[in-house]
Amino acid sequence: MLKHVWTLMRDLFGFARQNKTWWIVPLVVVLLLLTLFVVVGSVVAPFLYPLY
Repeated sequence: MLKHVWTLMRDLFGFARQNKTWWIVPLVVVLLLLTLFVVVGSVVAPFLYPLY
């Protein structure tokens, strides 16, 4: 799965470089960070619920 994500990122940066659309890069970085927070939050949540 990480291989596909790496390929997608490489293609996206290639697209931004070729078409001079650098505004796409921060947008994708923010979306990846939000996705990471959701995944980490859903993994950690079952361990935090018993504490409350």
